[in-house]
Amino acid sequence: MYELFISAFITLFVVIDPPGCAPIYAGLSAGATRRQAIAMAGRACLIASAILIVFGLFGERLLGALHIELDAFRIAGGIMLFMIAVDMVFEKRTQRREERAEKLMGTPEVEDVSVFPMAMPMLAGPGSIATMMLLTSRAKGDMQTLVILGAMLTVMALSFAALAAAGPLMRVLGDKVEAVISRLLGVLLAALAAQYVIDGVKATLLS
Repeated sequence: MYELFISAFITLFVVIDPPGCAPIYAGLSAGATRRQAIAMAGRACLIASAILIVFGLFGERLLGALHIELDAFRIAGGIMLFMIAVDMVFEKRTQRREERAEKLMGTPEVEDVSVFPMAMPMLAGPGSIATMMLLTSRAKGDMQTLVILGAMLTVMALSFAALAAAGPLMRVLGDKVEAVISRLLGVLLAALAAQYVIDGVKATLLS
């Protein structure tokens, strides 16, 4: 169970990328008070957690209703995660997040960023939703599913901490350190994505 928790935690941490979300949130919440920024960070993490729990618990049934085989989803999810990994390594993901943040900051009427873009798509985006569905689909029994959900909630707790401390954190780390961390996580995510594709192809060929 410990190994499953660590594996799920690392995978979700890399995909959700709290260190990468922190500088974006710092820019989005620049006009808010400290109390408002923390409140928005809390709401964003709670909403994102609820979305991921729903897809983690009921995503496989949704696939069944759409007549999509789980192995096909593994392959598609692996490819999607690999594309995210490539973007992380070449900093394209961060660039897109910053562009989205600049658009929102240029719109005076947008004040509460907890639902969009923080909860979706930054925390609970296509990559993290696909990852939750992939992880829970491989779980054997309710106990392993609970372990995966626990890993996700742990990542969300760390995400809240990163968002809540976004301003001071960015002053300590700086842009260069954040870029290095993002690239290292991207390489790790690429390997995990390749494994998902391999598992899906193997299961398809053997079935």
